[in-house]
Amino acid sequence: MEQPVRILGFVGSLRKGSYNKALMHAAVELKPEDATIEILDLEGILPFNQDLERQPPHVVKEFKAEIRKADALLIASPEYNYSVSGVLKNAIDWASRPHGDNSFEGKSIAIMSASVGRLGGARAQYHLRQSLIALNMHPLNRPEVIMPFAQDNIDANGNVTNEQTKQLIRQLLEALAQWTRKLKDKPQ
Repeated sequence: MEQPVRILGFVGSLRKGSYNKALMHAAVELKPEDATIEILDLEGILPFNQDLERQPPHVVKEFKAEIRKADALLIASPEYNYSVSGVLKNAIDWASRPHGDNSFEGKSIAIMSASVGRLGGARAQYHLRQSLIALNMHPLNRPEVIMPFAQDNIDANGNVTNEQTKQLIRQLLEALAQWTRKLKDKPQ
């Protein structure tokens, strides 16, 4: 049997009751048998400062090391002002800098989003994909996990209650594991 695909997940929200954290916790429960998911909290990552990029804070060094150890990444992103959250953008900037030290290089990645609006974070996902391509990552295209009206689909305990969303998360993770193995098997 092959080694499980090691997925590192992080959420672009610091809010305790974040709907996107609920998506990430559902992913841990729904992951395929041939994968593991570790969740990394973005709390404590200071605002990006280019003056410090060659001597980053310890928390950034740890973040980059965890990304490098992972086979694949999973991001759950809220949508703020039609784009990704500042927390997520900040973490991406730290992990991809300085030039020549991009910890995201060549990684496969899947994206999920939940929002109280009717588009479910779709605009944030599309903006995020632009950055991922610039970072030479390999985003998974389908299935798209976009949960609109999250307040109606996640209970007070932070559990995803929408069965269709759960099925899509399961399919997303299965596809991410397959995509990651396919990319690893490709000759360089």
